[in-house]
Amino acid sequence: MSNDVDMRALGEKIELHSAFIDDIYSELDKVIVGQRYMIDRLLIGLLADGHVLLEGVPGLAKTLTVSSLAKVINTKFQRIQFTPDLLPADLIGTLIYNQKESQFTVKKGPIFANIVLADEINRSPAKVQSALLEAMQEKQVTISETTFPLEAPFLVLATQNPVEQEGTYNLPEAQVDRFMLKLKVGYPTESEELEIMRRMAKTGQKPELKPVTDAETILKARDVINEIYTDEKVERYIVDLIFATRYPDRFDMADLKELISFGASPRASINMNLAARAHAFMEHRAYVTPEDVRVIAQDVLRHRIIPTFEAEAEDISPEDIVQKILSSVQVP
Repeated sequence: MSNDVDMRALGEKIELHSAFIDDIYSELDKVIVGQRYMIDRLLIGLLADGHVLLEGVPGLAKTLTVSSLAKVINTKFQRIQFTPDLLPADLIGTLIYNQKESQFTVKKGPIFANIVLADEINRSPAKVQSALLEAMQEKQVTISETTFPLEAPFLVLATQNPVEQEGTYNLPEAQVDRFMLKLKVGYPTESEELEIMRRMAKTGQKPELKPVTDAETILKARDVINEIYTDEKVERYIVDLIFATRYPDRFDMADLKELISFGASPRASINMNLAARAHAFMEHRAYVTPEDVRVIAQDVLRHRIIPTFEAEAEDISPEDIVQKILSSVQVP
């Protein structure tokens, strides 16, 4: 019986600590039309301490959504436009010689913020990518010989253009794997487009967003998310989904073996568990269901499955492969 009481107490705790989620949605509604999927996943990244990669053509309000989110959670925001001539020092900072005092002083770069928007990340060369990688992975930056920790919460939200576009580089697999989620942002519906046009086709005053929460509340919410109950059956379901990307023949999907070069890494199962718990928290729930896992599975897996040439030749995307796995692996 004590387990029931614990779940009830946990449920009340979650209800209390997740109240700010609805405030964020209603505040963002003032500025952003539709795009609920993108906002949901950005919040999951924020709550589960995972970076997010957004892919879509220019003009889909990706930058507006990220900067608006930073405003409503009252955190420091920096936007870095990635270009082919960007240098690591432009990102992390550099040493500057002060003639008056005859010594070097550190000038910190834009990476020193809570939410960093790396805009068009795949337009910059490998050196810049690796500087960003250290910040994402280690939550710290090294300038000369000094290491500086980054302030929590620290979240990289990167946008990339579809690779077919001119002047883009493919991101290295190791870096892509550092992103908890990869979102495919699509065009708005007709009714949303109409609303966007009506709202935005006015010069001058745009609605002012006000902060509805703060960094401290987000960090407390992360602690509560760690307490969310995940049944062993759900944990095994997550592991089955990941293993199905590596050994599809074990799950009666031998035809997938020819389509997958590399399956998902162990980082995928960690991220899937975290993201599913964050999703349960956003639904004000004290436990994870298989549905929480299924909702975020595409976003956790699409960038971690490397299709073979055969799959590409047959126009089979990683999303198609994930969909096949979701419909074949038994749900508890």
